[in-house]
Amino acid sequence: MPRTLRIPVLTLLLIAALTPAVRTQTPEKDRRMQWWRDARFGMFIHWGLYAVPAGDYKGQRSKEIGEWIMSWANIPRAEYEKFAPQFNAVKFDAAKIVGAAKGAGMKYIVITSKHHDGFAMYDSKVSHYDIVESTPYGKDPMRALADESRKQGLAFAFYYSIMDWHHPSQYVKAAGKDETAGHGKTEMREGQKPVYVAYMKEQLKELITGYDPAVLWFDGEWVDWWTEADGKDLYQYVRSLKPDILINNRVGKGRKGMEGLNKTDQEYSGDFGTPEQQIPASGLSGVDWESCMTMNDTWGFKSYDENWKSVERLVQNVIDTASKGGNYLLNVGPTAEGEIPAASLERLAGIGKWMTVNGESIYGTTAGPFKTQLPWGRATAKAGKLYLHVFNWPADGKLTVPGYTEAITRAALLSQPGRSLQFKATAEGLVIEVPTAAPDPIASVIVVER
Repeated sequence: MPRTLRIPVLTLLLIAALTPAVRTQTPEKDRRMQWWRDARFGMFIHWGLYAVPAGDYKGQRSKEIGEWIMSWANIPRAEYEKFAPQFNAVKFDAAKIVGAAKGAGMKYIVITSKHHDGFAMYDSKVSHYDIVESTPYGKDPMRALADESRKQGLAFAFYYSIMDWHHPSQYVKAAGKDETAGHGKTEMREGQKPVYVAYMKEQLKELITGYDPAVLWFDGEWVDWWTEADGKDLYQYVRSLKPDILINNRVGKGRKGMEGLNKTDQEYSGDFGTPEQQIPASGLSGVDWESCMTMNDTWGFKSYDENWKSVERLVQNVIDTASKGGNYLLNVGPTAEGEIPAASLERLAGIGKWMTVNGESIYGTTAGPFKTQLPWGRATAKAGKLYLHVFNWPADGKLTVPGYTEAITRAALLSQPGRSLQFKATAEGLVIEVPTAAPDPIASVIVVER
């Protein structure tokens, strides 16, 4: 059996004291979660009718995220439906999309089956408002992606919005009218909640029995008419259809806003927390969570959003998340024709180049043993190894790991496994002698073995 790193008891106690619970850990849950915990890195895909206007409605450009255009522009249902005949995914290529994810080092894909606009991106039998029946494309891209994901060895998963701006059960009171849906404050018509919940469960049954997703990633749970009791009921319903499926904490009312982790006043429904556009500042040992983040400023495609994060920042986000025990879910927003933007593909390829060499330091790792962040980078741990991710390379050729006193047998650059590095224990901690020039301009990884 491999030996594991011994983390000082005081460090564990400090981490535990700062850790909010998402859901009670049990052997059964540990078994279900294991593949997801090992994966550490996945692709989020926001794709729907909102890709047609691409952030522009009647000459007005949105400063908000692209998939909320029905809301910010207050588009009536009948007007929004007119985007469907313009939605023709003639450039959609499942193999290319899954290949881009795999090439980036991602282990799973989560795609929008139905966003807040209520449009189903699969062949739904309980709604005619879907990509097969309502668009000239007339095919089911979710089927192709599910099959291709399994072919290329990636787990496949669905996003599903609880809130639905298109369904007649919901509306927004605006300017004395109630026929327009499309807002975060969506109301439920009196007596219609059971009707909608039944509709939602039928769609979820279609998704689970028809495509066998590994995860259901809920959203839109913040509306007043949705309760934690509703979340618990939906959680149990979904698990009854597939016992091993994973479900995020947005199925109920537990998450604390964009922070994404659960409130601590009770045990809430859901298997993992969902920080959005942020990575928790402190390590969260023992808590399952996943930070979802965009490459630019939008989830759904906006033709003019060019505020792209660099490859360096994205790679360091992957590392930062893994070093705190979480997963990183990085978004792409395909065009109405079904293509991932070139800028996204370039960044995915750049991440993949780093992951090809250093993926060992991400996959299957746990949070590093340090109660405060390292001054020069981050650390992950796995089965007798400590991985030091160095963002700021020491100019003097000496990397100090402050406070680290564990006995080690070897240190080496992950990119140069045959070349051992000299090291010694000092009053300040472990000091490793390294080359004066950084082997990798983004993040060089040193593996320390016990």
